[in-house]
Amino acid sequence: MAERSLTDSPQSTGDCVPSLSTMPPRPEVTYNWLEITSEYFVATKDLNLGELLHDDLFGLFEAMSAIEMMDPKMDAGMMCNRGKKVLNFDQAVKAGVLKLNNLTMEELVGIMDSMLACLATWLEGHSAAQTILTCLYLHKPLSIEDRALRAFSIQILKLIAIINNIVHSAGVFEEEDFQPALYGYGVCTEVSETRAGGMMREVEEELQRAVKASRNRQGEPWDPKMQRQHEDAVALFSRIRFLRLLYVALAAKVRREQTGIQEAERALASCTELVCIMQNTVGRGLKPKVAKDEDGSKVDYPVIMGFEPLVNQRLLPPTFPRYTRLRTRKEAMHYLEELVTRIRHITKITHCSGFHSALEFVENFSESRPCVLSRSLAQVLYLGERLWGGQLMADALREAARGFICPPALLPKAPIMANVQAREYVESFFNRCVRPFEKLVQICGHNRARQRDKVAHLLKDFAALQDEADKVDAFLHNVLLKSDQPRPHLAYLGTWILYHNLKLMIKYLLTGFTLELYAVHEYHYIYWYLYEFVYVWLVSALSRADAMLLEQETIEQKGKGGRATKGKNKNRNKKHRPYGKEITFYQALQHLCGGYYKALVGLREAGKVKLPCQEFDSEQVRYEHRFLPFSAVMTPPPVHYDQFLSMTDLNNFPQPVTPASLYHDAKNHFFKARTLLEAISSPNSEVQHLMKVVKTNFVVMKLLEGGHRAEDPTPPQFDFSAHSCFPIIKLL
Repeated sequence: MAERSLTDSPQSTGDCVPSLSTMPPRPEVTYNWLEITSEYFVATKDLNLGELLHDDLFGLFEAMSAIEMMDPKMDAGMMCNRGKKVLNFDQAVKAGVLKLNNLTMEELVGIMDSMLACLATWLEGHSAAQTILTCLYLHKPLSIEDRALRAFSIQILKLIAIINNIVHSAGVFEEEDFQPALYGYGVCTEVSETRAGGMMREVEEELQRAVKASRNRQGEPWDPKMQRQHEDAVALFSRIRFLRLLYVALAAKVRREQTGIQEAERALASCTELVCIMQNTVGRGLKPKVAKDEDGSKVDYPVIMGFEPLVNQRLLPPTFPRYTRLRTRKEAMHYLEELVTRIRHITKITHCSGFHSALEFVENFSESRPCVLSRSLAQVLYLGERLWGGQLMADALREAARGFICPPALLPKAPIMANVQAREYVESFFNRCVRPFEKLVQICGHNRARQRDKVAHLLKDFAALQDEADKVDAFLHNVLLKSDQPRPHLAYLGTWILYHNLKLMIKYLLTGFTLELYAVHEYHYIYWYLYEFVYVWLVSALSRADAMLLEQETIEQKGKGGRATKGKNKNRNKKHRPYGKEITFYQALQHLCGGYYKALVGLREAGKVKLPCQEFDSEQVRYEHRFLPFSAVMTPPPVHYDQFLSMTDLNNFPQPVTPASLYHDAKNHFFKARTLLEAISSPNSEVQHLMKVVKTNFVVMKLLEGGHRAEDPTPPQFDFSAHSCFPIIKLL
C-alpha cells in the first residue's frame, strides 16, 4: 500500500479528514524536568540487595515492568547494547580478532582454561548461552586450523552432548539445577565420537614428543627458554589428556558394563593426577582482560580471545535474567577436581549387593549435596532396565524384603508358594512395589529442596503400599494356618513397608531443618512428633524385624539337627543381631528429640522464646501445615492438633511443671542419648557430631536448671554448624 501524506485531499483518497489548514492549533506543552539522580541514590541506600520499594503508585506490576525495560537482552537502548559491537565467529575472523592458526601455547592454555571455567559454570545450573556458548570457537570448530584447539573444541562439544544425555536419562534435574538448551547450536555431529577421540590422541602424542624433546637431561642446568617451553607443553598436554579421559570415563559408565566400569575407574584415576598438574599450571595461560563499559565501569566477565559474552544475548528468553558469574580458572580447576572425586565415588554403587545397601549409598551421597552430573550418574548406574547382576527390580525388592525380615513366604522353596493364588498375590505385590521404590531412589537424586516436596507426594504411594501389604500378610497368614509351617505370617511385608514409610516421614521433617523452613517457636512440636511417635514406631519396626530374623536363624539351626548350649546361644544372639546398632542409634535420636522438646517447652515457659503476634498467628494452622503430608498415612495414624494439645498440656501432669523441672528432664534425655551413642562405638562422622551436640546441650541444660540467667529474657541461639538438624543450644 502506498503511503499517503497529510497534504492529500479527501477527494483523492476517499477519506473525510480535515486538512492541515482547518485543524485547530495544538496547545504548546511545557515540561518542568527535575534532576533527581542524587536523591534517588540517597534513597536506595536504605534498601538491601533484592528489595523493592512499594508505593500506591509503584506496586509489583510497575516494578516488574521496570525490570523488564532495563533487561539488556530486551531493551535495545541500553548502554551495553549501544556501546560495543558484538561480533560473531565469521565477523571476528574477518576483523582479525580471532586467530584460527599459529596460536602460541600460552594462548591455547588460556583459551582451554576459559572453556573449562565456562563448562563448570554451566554445570552449576547457568544457561549455556551465557557460559560455554560464549566461546566463538565452539560455534564452528571445523573451521579452526590449529589441530590442538580444533580437537579440544570438538571434544568439549561431545562432552556437552554426553552430559546432556546422562542428565536427561536420569531425569532428576530441575530448572535451577541444569539448563540443557543449546539454542540451536550443534555438537559437531559431523565428527563421530571415535574420530573425536582419535584426534585428541593424535594431539596427545604430538605434545608428548614435545614434552620429551624439551625435557632437561639429568645433571644439566635448565635453559630458561627450554624450561618455559617444557612447562607450557606439560600444561597443554595435561588439559588435552584430561578432557579425553573424562569423556572416556563418562561414556564407559553410560554403557553400564563391568568392563566399562573398570575402564572408567582407570581413566578417572589418571584424571585425578592430571587435574593436579592443571592446578599447578593454571597461571601458564593467557591472562584475561577485564572488560569495561562505555562509562568506564568494570563488568563481571573476563575478556579473552575467542570469547564474546554478549554474542547470544538475543537468544535468551524474555524472562527475568539470572545473574551469571563465571568461575575463575582456579575455581574451575577445584570444581573439576571435586567432580572427578564424586564420579569415582559413585562407581561404588555397582558394588552394592542389595537394594537396601544401594538406597543407603545414594542417601548418604545426597547428604553431601553433589552436582547434578554426579547425581544423575548415580541414577543411571543403578536404575534402568536392569540392576547389577541381571536382577529385575521386582526380584531385587523381593530379596530386600527377605533380607530385612525373612517372611516365611519368601524363604527358599517355601511350601506356601505351591499355592497358585498365594504366589500370584506375592508377585503382584512386588510388581506393585517397583514404581514407588524407583521413585524413592530417584528422590535422592534431586536437590535437597525438591526432595522434600517429592517425599510428601511419595508418602501417598507408600500409604497405599502399606494397605496392600497388610492385605497380603493377612491372606498368607490364613494359608499358613492350614499348613504345618512353624511360623505364622503376621505383618512381615507390612513391617518392611512401614520401615520405609517411617524413614520417609523422618526425612520430610528433618529436611525442614536443613532448608531452614521452621521458626524457633515451631521447633517444639516438630521434635515432639519425632520423639513421641515416629522414632518410637521405627524402633518398634526394627525390633520386630530383628526378632524375626533371630527366630528364623533358630529354626534353621533346629532343622539342621544342631544343638548348642544355653551360653553359646546367648553369644550367638549378641553376635548375629542384625539391627542392634541401628536400633541403638535411633533410640539415641529419640532421646535427643525428647531433650529438645523438653528444653524448648522450658524456654517458652521462661519467656525466652520469641512468639509471633497472636493477632496474626494460629498455631493450629501452622501445625496442620507442617504435618499435612502425614494425613494420607494410616500407619502410624496421624496425630491431630487437638491430640497434640491434650498430650502436651502441662496442667494434666500430676505435679506442677516449672522451667527448672523441664530443664532437668531435658538434661536426662541428652544424657541417655550420649550413653546410647557411646555404646555404638562407631567412627561414623555423624555419630561424632551428635556426641558433640549432646555433650554441649547437657551442660547448657544443667546451667539452666541451676538458675543461670533465669531473669534474663534474651532468647538462646540455636547453632546448626555441628549438625544440620540437631542444633547446639547457646546462651548469649
